[in-house]
Formats: sequence, structure tokens, C-alpha cells
Amino acid sequence: MAELAARLGVHKNTVRHWQRDGLKPLDSGRPVLFHGATVRAFLSSRSASRKSPCPPGTFYCFKCRAPRPPALGMVDYIPISATGGNVRAICAACETVMHRRAAKASLMTILPGCDVQISQAPPRLKGSPSPSLNCDLERQATT
Repeated sequence: MAELAARLGVHKNTVRHWQRDGLKPLDSGRPVLFHGATVRAFLSSRSASRKSPCPPGTFYCFKCRAPRPPALGMVDYIPISATGGNVRAICAACETVMHRRAAKASLMTILPGCDVQISQAPPRLKGSPSPSLNCDLERQATT
């Protein structure tokens, strides 16, 4: 049990909780041993049961902890690259800002019936044409 916990980077009590939740050891003897394929299957089924894909026209709201439609059907799309970008909207239930990553070509299938406004990406700091100068150095030299 301690070796499995160290290998997965979790506390050994976590492995004990997994055993109570259905992770089966090889036998009932000591030390408690687990088959690697059994552990992988247990962890993958556990993570698959937690997934809740958002249906079309919704975002996942972290405050509500549920898929929610955007308020008034308004969505902002901010391009990151030529093919994809970030989609931002406000939750209709709690008014929290929600985010989602999406390809520009699939916006209409992901967000049917929503008013998508495509905005310009904010300018990057790298490669700025006029870098800021530290004026404090000039003041120190003159005083």
C-alpha cells in the first residue's frame, strides 16, 4: 500500500479510502498488494464517472458546479491562433464569468442560438514597438 501511494504521489490513507470504495487487493494477506491493471481500471472508471460534458449551448459554471447557458445568449470569442480561441460568457444563474476553449470553425455547433461576438485578441507584451524606459535611473544620475 505504501509503495502504491508513493508511486502515485498520494498519501497511503488515500489508497485505503480507494480500497474501501472498491479497489480490490490481490488477496487478504499482508502486505496488501494490488495488481497494476486493477488499479488503472479503478482510477480510470473513477475519473470517467466524474466527467460531465457540456451539451451544446452551455458552459460549465464553476460556482454553480453545473452546465449553464450564457446570460441573454451573448458570448464573446477571443482568437488565440488562426484556428482556435477562448469563448467567454456570463452565467445566467449566478452571473459568474465562464470560459471555454473552442475552434473558430465549430462555434456554431458548440453554441447554437447564441450571439457570438468576435473580438480582437489583446496585444502581446513581447515585441512591443516602444518599450517602456525606467525614468528613475535618469533622476538618480542628475541628483
